[in-house]
Amino acid sequence: MTTNERHPIARLPEEWGPALAALGARVFAAKQVFSWIHRHGVTDPAAMSNLPARLRADLAASGLAPVCTAEHVHRSADQTRKIAVRLADGATVETVLLPAVSGPGSAAAIDADAAAVDDDEEDADGDAESAGPARIRVTQCISTQVGCAMGCVFCASGVAGLKRQLGPEEIVGQVLLGRSLLDEGEELRNVVYMGMGEPLHNYEATARSLRLLTHPDGGGLSTRRVTVSTSGLVPEIARLGQDFGGNIGLAISLHAADDDTRSALMPINRRYPLAELMAALRAYPLRKRRRITIEYTLVAGQNDDVAEAKRLSRLLRGLPVKINVIPMNPIEASTLGPPNEARVLAFQRELIAAGYTCFIRRRRGDDVAAACGQLVLLGAKPKVKGLRPGE
Repeated sequence: MTTNERHPIARLPEEWGPALAALGARVFAAKQVFSWIHRHGVTDPAAMSNLPARLRADLAASGLAPVCTAEHVHRSADQTRKIAVRLADGATVETVLLPAVSGPGSAAAIDADAAAVDDDEEDADGDAESAGPARIRVTQCISTQVGCAMGCVFCASGVAGLKRQLGPEEIVGQVLLGRSLLDEGEELRNVVYMGMGEPLHNYEATARSLRLLTHPDGGGLSTRRVTVSTSGLVPEIARLGQDFGGNIGLAISLHAADDDTRSALMPINRRYPLAELMAALRAYPLRKRRRITIEYTLVAGQNDDVAEAKRLSRLLRGLPVKINVIPMNPIEASTLGPPNEARVLAFQRELIAAGYTCFIRRRRGDDVAAACGQLVLLGAKPKVKGLRPGE
């Protein structure tokens, strides 16, 4: 794809130079345009006040314009916001803003940032909070596809299957939109690729969006504050590690510790079974003091007993991980559900006793269907009802 074929919002600063030259503008304006879009969140050329009027008109004529709008903002009682995002072609995806509900280091704050970064890791890398008035940290969960092809039985995003991939401008556009919808006193601190879709199934767009979000001339989001979640696409895990030197946080939707159970819950396991996935995680070039996040949704009667926790402990032995245990959130497309609290706590206790850091992911935003696994295409029809015992 040439520079001129790429959507303007998806261009890196070095690609803006040739694009501006083709418009008869000076190359030095490249950094200005990129900064307007990615640092200030301005995608309407008419509002780029320090650019010549003719250039602003040319930018508008070349296709620089907002790529998405907020169709609805659903606010939960806990201040989680689920945003229904309308794309230019009429397709919809969802993104979620998760504010930390108390100060840094508290259990609630860690929950809001659950898959992004540990506070002790930030400080150890010299990226502690800057001096100044305390602000409410917000984590944004973003989507990478319209629908999803992975077919995980506990997740609503795949109810209607994969409709199309998002372009990098549409992935980044969710973050620009999310920043514009922050409440007073809030600050976007972390971005997690855990919304609709499988990020590594849309690798090129995901990788470019990562470069755009972390570029120092744009929003300058630290790579320590970005996490990509995957259901286990082994070749793309290796590619992500190679392309970004292990600087991007990695989260794995694991959800079972044996192949039979995982294949029943997650069809991708039939293609990349656990032995291959664990080898990919051991080879991932993780930076010092960082850990891979293991996401484990507890589904009643499927993967929630202490024996399964023991198997998980053995499977992960030797890997630098932290484990997020997630009692399944209800979805219309399935009769599956979460275990009771006693089983959840027993599962966590077994992992902690084995020496793992293990959090229970609290339900955030489930009153507006914004909790983990609940993001769904508007109007999608349920297809999956549940698993038979032992299936």
